[in-house]
Amino acid sequence: MKKLIECIIQKRNPHFRFDEKLNTSALLQFVWIQVWSVLRSVTLLLSFKKPKMALLGKGVKLFNTPKINFGKFMKLGDHVYLSALATEGIVLGDNVGIGAFSRVIVSTSLNNLGSYIKIGNNVGIGEYAYLGGAGGLQIGDDCIIGQYFSCHPENHIYDNPESLIRHQGTTRKGISIGPNCWIGSKVTVLDGVEIGSGCVIAAGAVVTRSFPPNSIIGGVPARLIKKREQKFQLTRSA
Repeated sequence: MKKLIECIIQKRNPHFRFDEKLNTSALLQFVWIQVWSVLRSVTLLLSFKKPKMALLGKGVKLFNTPKINFGKFMKLGDHVYLSALATEGIVLGDNVGIGAFSRVIVSTSLNNLGSYIKIGNNVGIGEYAYLGGAGGLQIGDDCIIGQYFSCHPENHIYDNPESLIRHQGTTRKGISIGPNCWIGSKVTVLDGVEIGSGCVIAAGAVVTRSFPPNSIIGGVPARLIKKREQKFQLTRSA
């Protein structure tokens, strides 16, 4: 039975292997949860969406479903909320997983729609994430992202001290995160930031500026700690 279930999971993740110490009780409970997740995905047919073997947790909600597009094996944890109130919408690639209680919200205003949120293939995002898309948010393939991750591609204008800040409007530049990044828990990324491919961002960092590929980043505000290829270059030159 374990081998059969392993083969099924490998359709989504070819590298998956059960730990040899996994007990039968935990395995059966896991299977029960996944079966119900698959059954919930059938409700996507009511929104004229093909389930594509999606796994939906309890309390998942989608808003403006015509502008939500997803690939195979999407996995949304309990109480995830996707809102595609946008000019372009939300696009999720194959094998995207979003942790429980996360919010993926392009915009909240009916008078100033946001742009888009695009998440590539094989991206895993931990619980309690908040992804905004007002100025556009793109996350590349194969990124692994910890809990409480937040992206805010919009800023409030506050230059005029004689006027309420909420009446001064916003600026939107967008956020771009390259493929193959590892982003730790409680990382915040602000508007206008571009993160290159292969970057590692330490837990708790607040990223306010852009970084090139293969950067290791940390701190508040985030700064460059070192480059990932540095050790290789030193060894080669020696």
